[in-house]
Amino acid sequence: MKRVYILSFLSLLLFSCKKALDLNPLDQLSDATYFQSPGDFRLFANQYYGWLKNFTTLPGILDNPHSDGRSDLFGGGGSFGAGTNTVPATESNQGNAGNWVVDYQRIYATNYLLSKAAKYKAPADIVQFVAEAHFFRAYAYFDLLQQYGGVPIVKTLLTPDSAQLYGPRSTRDSVADFIIADLQAAIPGLPVSIATSSADYGRASQMAAQAFLSRVALYEGTWQEFRGNPTRANPLLDIAVAASGAVINSNQYALFGTAASNALGGNSTVLGDSAQKYMFVLEDVKSNPAGVTKSANHEYILSTRYDATLKTTNQNITHSQNTGMNRKIANMFLCKDGLPIEKSPLFQGYSTFLSEYQNRDNRMRYTMVVPYQYYWKGNANYRVDWAGGAGDMKSAIGPVIPTGYGHQKWATERQCPDRMESEDYPVIRYAEVLLNYAEAVYERNGAISDADLDKSLNLVRLRVNLDNGMPRLSNAFAAANGLDMRTEIRRERAIELFDEDFRFDDIKRWHSAATDLVTNVGGTAYENAAAFVSPWPVGILWTGTQYQNGPNAYSAGSKLPKDANGCIITDQTARQWTEKNYLYPIPAQQLSLNPQLVQNPGWSN
Repeated sequence: MKRVYILSFLSLLLFSCKKALDLNPLDQLSDATYFQSPGDFRLFANQYYGWLKNFTTLPGILDNPHSDGRSDLFGGGGSFGAGTNTVPATESNQGNAGNWVVDYQRIYATNYLLSKAAKYKAPADIVQFVAEAHFFRAYAYFDLLQQYGGVPIVKTLLTPDSAQLYGPRSTRDSVADFIIADLQAAIPGLPVSIATSSADYGRASQMAAQAFLSRVALYEGTWQEFRGNPTRANPLLDIAVAASGAVINSNQYALFGTAASNALGGNSTVLGDSAQKYMFVLEDVKSNPAGVTKSANHEYILSTRYDATLKTTNQNITHSQNTGMNRKIANMFLCKDGLPIEKSPLFQGYSTFLSEYQNRDNRMRYTMVVPYQYYWKGNANYRVDWAGGAGDMKSAIGPVIPTGYGHQKWATERQCPDRMESEDYPVIRYAEVLLNYAEAVYERNGAISDADLDKSLNLVRLRVNLDNGMPRLSNAFAAANGLDMRTEIRRERAIELFDEDFRFDDIKRWHSAATDLVTNVGGTAYENAAAFVSPWPVGILWTGTQYQNGPNAYSAGSKLPKDANGCIITDQTARQWTEKNYLYPIPAQQLSLNPQLVQNPGWSN
């Protein structure tokens, strides 16, 4: 049965490669018919770019192992966020139970190219494509590491008789080191960066590999740090600092909407503090009031590319958004004085629909759906003249009467039929690299200088907050206001990378599910400054506010469950997160095929 399964697995892989590239079946290829020119290697490597994250991973479209929808910021995280998931028989629903088979298919495809490259007569001509194979092998193994920890390492092209097919799992450390080695091997063979105007824009570059290396090393460094292993953690954090620093020092990228971005080409500052909002829906057809196009975006280091004519997203992005947000993320946005709501005299409370949105970080109004505002959502409700006047308002949705927290990220405002959006998906963007740097420096040293904050986190925080007077985060500011630097670094990450599938994995690497995901059955006193953000999955404060009593009250809220403070409970799933939940269980089918794998601790079939 094992041999039959492996033969089927290889056949499936070969067929999928053929489908992706329209080539002869790979088991029929030979040096006489293929891999005879750099173009052959390039064409084969093209399939790797179909593996990059894209819009199917958004919570409103499809669940996935890294989904923000499993975190504390949306709903209740379902069974995975609650720790009630069980061992799956197989992978199902396009990988929502895990990506074991898919990732090993991808690893096989990278090893296939590398095996052909080893025999190629002019290796200097295919350096870039060999580097891409190393990059994407690391990409697949990191996906496995995040889900399962230690997994079998396959470095060579296997046959159905290869003993490695039935071998044991490698250690977590070995897998992490292998990923890092692959990325370090890839870096010198890739172009330093690729201009947005280039036909090759969207392919991996040295800076993309450095940025991804910073992600990997930060993830594994903090995983080890918060599990009491500084000897292992510190060298990894050093790698994260160096890799993110290399991207920063390259001066090849800049935050969209800043003068630094303009200096690299295009004028994104014309969008003012709405630049960040429009970056996420930037298309080459008119998708923003100023008509700025993708060529002005120097923030996306690696992206899944789309085009309004050649390749639309084929996902109903705009109308799948506005999915429920928890009060926790709403409370995370700072007031414009740079202070959390529990410390700021500017915070206006929750008594009305609008009160909590006043005097806040500008990203709150550009990320969330603010009550009584007007919005445009592509198909039937779209911008007419982009002037914000009567023409636009006639077509808009609004004024919005709230029923809870929602968001507008990724939702296009242009006239666009469903599933025809063409904005690029940011696989790696510069804002993440800046935040990686700040966190890695802090966790490595237990402190971060003001100079390092200014070259990283403060650039992200102040991108759209210069007009409201928000101060820089500094050590003096934190000390004067009783702020915890680690908390502020993590706050920035949650806000900036919201709905980009980082939060659930962040909670895992921080080892913080006990405070971030586990139910607080008694209810936390939200008005108590010592515990303002509760892990309990709740939405708006209904009791005693305009939602209950005022004009346009949300009367349906009277029938919904509430916590002790009167906040609507968004998920009543009993939560039982334990240590085993930090890793996914290996599907039972894989254990049956290879008993040497051994299930992750705490899971039983």
